[in-house]
Amino acid sequence: MTIRTTVLLFCLAILFFPFPGHADDSDVGCVTTEWKLLGSNHRVCVSAFTDPDIPGVTCYISQAKTGGVSGSLGLAEDPSNFSLSCTQTGPISIPDNLPEQSNVFRESTSVFFKATRVTRFWDKKRNTLVYLAISRHLVDGSPFNAVSTVPVR
Repeated sequence: MTIRTTVLLFCLAILFFPFPGHADDSDVGCVTTEWKLLGSNHRVCVSAFTDPDIPGVTCYISQAKTGGVSGSLGLAEDPSNFSLSCTQTGPISIPDNLPEQSNVFRESTSVFFKATRVTRFWDKKRNTLVYLAISRHLVDGSPFNAVSTVPVR
């Protein structure tokens, strides 16, 4: 099998079997930001996810989604524009073995090598959970980030 054929098969596999985000994420809603004649519109979408280790915390992340033909086919790279807000939605109990840092959410934002990731930090000194959203790009990285905190009382 040639390299060209292998790359083509890999691209087709990504189109028909996209990599999932976090298993518990759910769409809250989307707002159109730019109407496109062909394909889906550009949008900003809000998703919610619960911290897998701390069920009493829910985070909401808004992300820009690229539309058009390439966005409809899953080939567009979404911009690194997002916002994050986390809140207490139930009783919070911190496990004794909670790591100081843990990835709690990941969503692919391009066909290759780019994702939005949320990492939780446990600031034991201040009794606060800190959530940091970043855009990860394999080659160049990104300075785009957002932070949210949940005090544990």
